[in-house]
Amino acid sequence: MTKHRQETVRAGELDVGFLDSGDGVPLLLVHGGESDRTQFATLRAGLGAGIRAISYDQRDSGITVNPPVPYTPEVLADDLVDLLDALGLARAHLLGTSFGGAVAQHAARRHPERVASLVLVATTPSYAMGSAAIDELLEMSHEDRQQAAADFFFTPEGQAGQRARPAGTLTRRTPEQNVRRHDAARRHEIRDGLGDITAPTLIVHGTQDRLAPYEGALLMERRIPNAELCPIEGGRHGIAVEFADTVAHRVREFLGVEGHG
Repeated sequence: MTKHRQETVRAGELDVGFLDSGDGVPLLLVHGGESDRTQFATLRAGLGAGIRAISYDQRDSGITVNPPVPYTPEVLADDLVDLLDALGLARAHLLGTSFGGAVAQHAARRHPERVASLVLVATTPSYAMGSAAIDELLEMSHEDRQQAAADFFFTPEGQAGQRARPAGTLTRRTPEQNVRRHDAARRHEIRDGLGDITAPTLIVHGTQDRLAPYEGALLMERRIPNAELCPIEGGRHGIAVEFADTVAHRVREFLGVEGHG
């Protein structure tokens, strides 16, 4: 069984909760808007040897402690680099899902020297490109969001399977925390800055994603200079869970560790 280190580290002005497992190239896992560091349990299990997988809690998520002030995706990107500093990592590969992919895009643009490569999973270059359903989900109560999530995250086949447990990917927040998180999400806009991203980039996207439409993946592929797109046919927003084996395999190939273990 893979051993996980779970700790809190001082990073900039925050006390950041994180999970650290495996050995090898450092891969920082950046969770989605409604999730926390525990989101990647299924994907982490498939990453295998040769990868040090580190997931962490963003502001207002999990066990991270942060000041009660508003923030933007750019601030979250700078937080990510503060965490790399705190962990003693000069560079790392980034894998972000959904809003975590937005944070990773901003980090790659603002701090290119710290980002070895970028994996963007079920994300978008602009909140404005998301579907109206995102606003609907953000306005729901935690309980209602849990009930509604399955159909947006998983295919009918996935919903019938053992891996389709969307409630486990959603973290509970106070109303004040929700306001700050949702305001940050609505500020995400990087379409005009995609050309500045120099890191090699793998885009993994479900062709039937109803929250982050596939058109956003196509736009990122066109505008990010060194990008490749891996479509998941029929996949919805939760491809990192439902299609974790496929995503993990593509990540291992992309990072050049496929021959390890």
